[in-house]
Order: sequence, then structure tokens, then C-alpha cells
Amino acid sequence: MKDAGEKGYDEMMKGLYDMAAEATVNAYAPFSGFCVGAALLAGSGKVYTGVNVENSSYGATICAERTAFVKAISEGEREFAAIAIAAKTGAGEIAESLPCGICRQFMFEFSPDIYVITGTDREALDVRKLSQLLPLGFALEHPTGGRQGGTL
Repeated sequence: MKDAGEKGYDEMMKGLYDMAAEATVNAYAPFSGFCVGAALLAGSGKVYTGVNVENSSYGATICAERTAFVKAISEGEREFAAIAIAAKTGAGEIAESLPCGICRQFMFEFSPDIYVITGTDREALDVRKLSQLLPLGFALEHPTGGRQGGTL
């Protein structure tokens, strides 16, 4: 991730946010009406989008952030730089959406210092490191050293 002073940083954040906002149209949210989109920038430079997918069995619902991560991980990605999150209400109004606790922990497994981009307007984005949102995230140690996918 580039420093805030580097050229292109603001446009990259805005572009990710725009992709997240565009993804909200594909959300499946018949119960809450709260449509969330995410755009995840992998270390490779590729962007993976995701949406929330609700289910009649509420526990089976998956958030947009985890959808994007699962898509990226299933394609072999393991390093991540930033994720943008956008949301719309059932009335189509833009809403602020921070990652839920499960998503924060899920993302922490792969990238404790990923930048999380949120907001209600591409011109006034809030950018924080995940470690600020989840300062003491849980991680198992992999037997070969380092944090790896939670395998013992």
C-alpha cells in the first residue's frame, strides 16, 4: 500500500470504493434489505469483489468481505493490501458499513495490517488498518512457524 502522500493513492482508494459500491447490486439481501459490496486488493494487484448473501438460516449468511476473501484465497492469493466496503439500504440510500466481528477476525487471519476503506461518499473515505479495528485479533501459530490458515 502506498503512503498517503504518493501520487495515485487517493484514486486507488476511490476506485476500490467505487467497485465495492457497484458490487452492491449483486447482493442477495431479501431479509435485511442491507446490500453490501466489497472490493479486495490482493498483493498481486488483482481485485476481487464480493457481496453479502443472506439465507433463511441466518447463521448461513456470508458477508461481502468474506465472500471477496474466499474468492481470492480460492484463486491462490495469500497477501492483501486493502479492502473497500460500501453499503446501500433497502431504500437505496448509501450507508456506512464497517466489518462485523467475524469478518474482522477472518481478515486478521490473512492480513492484520490490511487497509479497510469505508464511507458514504468516495470523496470522504475513512481509511484504517484492520489492526486498529481489531487490536488483539486471535491467531494460531503454525507448526512450521508463522501464522498459517489455523492448521495445528
